[in-house]
Amino acid sequence: MLIESPTGSLRIPPPSALAPASVLFSLVLPTYNESRNVAAIVAQISQLLDQQIPDQYELLLVDDDSPDYTWKVALELSAAYPALRVIRRVDERGLSSAVVRGWQAARGEILGVIDADLQHPPEMVLKLLHAVETGADLAVASRHVAGGGVSEWSFTRRFLSRGAQTLGLAILPRVVGRVSDPMSGYFLVRRSAIADVTLYPKGYKILLEVIGRGQVGEIAEVGYVFQERVAGESKVTWRQYVDYLHHLLRLRSRGRIAQFRAKFPVDRFLRFGVVGFSGLFVDYTVFFLLFGQAGLGLTTSNILSAETAIINNFIWNDAWTFADFAQQQLGWAARFKRFLKFNLVCLAGLVLNTLLVNLFFNVFGINAYLAKFLAIVIVTFWNFWINLKLSWRVTQPPK
Repeated sequence: MLIESPTGSLRIPPPSALAPASVLFSLVLPTYNESRNVAAIVAQISQLLDQQIPDQYELLLVDDDSPDYTWKVALELSAAYPALRVIRRVDERGLSSAVVRGWQAARGEILGVIDADLQHPPEMVLKLLHAVETGADLAVASRHVAGGGVSEWSFTRRFLSRGAQTLGLAILPRVVGRVSDPMSGYFLVRRSAIADVTLYPKGYKILLEVIGRGQVGEIAEVGYVFQERVAGESKVTWRQYVDYLHHLLRLRSRGRIAQFRAKFPVDRFLRFGVVGFSGLFVDYTVFFLLFGQAGLGLTTSNILSAETAIINNFIWNDAWTFADFAQQQLGWAARFKRFLKFNLVCLAGLVLNTLLVNLFFNVFGINAYLAKFLAIVIVTFWNFWINLKLSWRVTQPPK
């Protein structure tokens, strides 16, 4: 069935506005040039939901007037799949706004989104639905928790993905830090959590908008393996990264992150601090030998002593602080990857450390050892937060 696209502000009607013909679950499939994938995705999801919640769901395919007539292909499927409704957008473009328009037209108490290119495994929708039905306001399919991963990503793509997440943690930590995979485009959310709030999505990352502007309490994450595209072409371009940065800054400027009250992992931070304290002795010992005894320069001594401490800290953090994550990634290869990530994060902290040491010593005239101590305290918070979110997250699919 072809229906009209909602217009006006991007605001989701509250549960009280639902008609008597409402359903439990509405899943939006935003599309553009996906005519070769749409039949398979609709068939797979319909089969799953017909078994689990027959007659209590709907699929809303929102197409941006694709040149390959994706909307028309989907419309021809609606005779075989009565839960399928199709929206053809002519005057609007963009994945995020397509998702919200679909939610505005939806009749479900639970709203969701999934890509139509089969890179999001349809079977995960049942686990996400269960998570919301059992109490979560938001259930996110994540590549970075147990059971998750990416199939055949190149080093460059992995680097860009992690870089974007790191940037998000720096700009918008209380939003991006709430989930392990803030770039995910596969999730379910209670209508009540985002109703009566005007959304201002930009680019492809609607999840950030939901967390940043919605009233989202409990969040559940379910691991999934991101699949390679079977048909069609990827739509990821540099423009998406620019839009992502713009979106982060726009959310940051509104100050809505102050509503987030997630608990800080105090126990883990204390363990990290104890390990860091052991590294402090290692760092100071090597620094004293190099700077005080061998007569090396301040910067050289600082770099070498800090790298020695990094190796010490990784060994203890992997065995104790983040042991629960490490146990999900066994083997020397996985351990070596964690060390590389840990080292890169700490080396970034080392750059900050070195700048601070030189600033305190050369500009403010503070004693070299006190300058180093102050720099270590500041950089410790950086190292803990970024390592918590990146270095010990699951990135490989289970075998």
